[in-house]
Amino acid sequence: MIGMLKRIPHFSTLAIILVLSACSEAPKSETAKAPEKPPEPLTGRQAFQKMYPQARAWAIDASPSILRSVRLSAKPEKGKADAWEVTFVSASLGKSKTFTYSIVEAEGNLHQGVFGGLEEGYSRSSIPFPIAAIKIDSDQAYDAAAEKSADYIKKNPNKPVLYILEMNRRFPDLTWRVVWGDSVSSSDYSVYVDATTGKYLEKAY
Repeated sequence: MIGMLKRIPHFSTLAIILVLSACSEAPKSETAKAPEKPPEPLTGRQAFQKMYPQARAWAIDASPSILRSVRLSAKPEKGKADAWEVTFVSASLGKSKTFTYSIVEAEGNLHQGVFGGLEEGYSRSSIPFPIAAIKIDSDQAYDAAAEKSADYIKKNPNKPVLYILEMNRRFPDLTWRVVWGDSVSSSDYSVYVDATTGKYLEKAY
């Protein structure tokens, strides 16, 4: 009997501890995840900066020869695109290689993120340009071109716009070509802008 009485405080204390610990545990609240932002289109220079490190991994002397926008959505932001491609040339390898950057998976061998294509022959007609020459981004080139194209834009408000950055033998500096239309061949209007100074150069019909 005495042994039973001695056990009673022990079990009472244990029960109190269990109750208190249960009360002290606050219910876990599930934190609602914020919805992920949809991927946003990029300017040409932003996309170039994403592709350049992989191009240098391919060839230490990789130099860009042309940067082009790739239109995926019907009406992206001015000066931006959902995908871009850059063709790099390597004099040491005697090869060229095209890299793409896309914000989504898409047809035409476009993959989300940076993707390197196959090596191809190095065309001597390609004119590589120094990265430091890219002073003006594609959105700035659009603004400069649009300033001289108000009448055309008013008549063709829904025409898609493409962007091409390359050395053109007609001009001494690197140039942006802002093209209204689905492709260069089908376009009836484009504007050249100096990619170093941002100055309007000329219109092409």
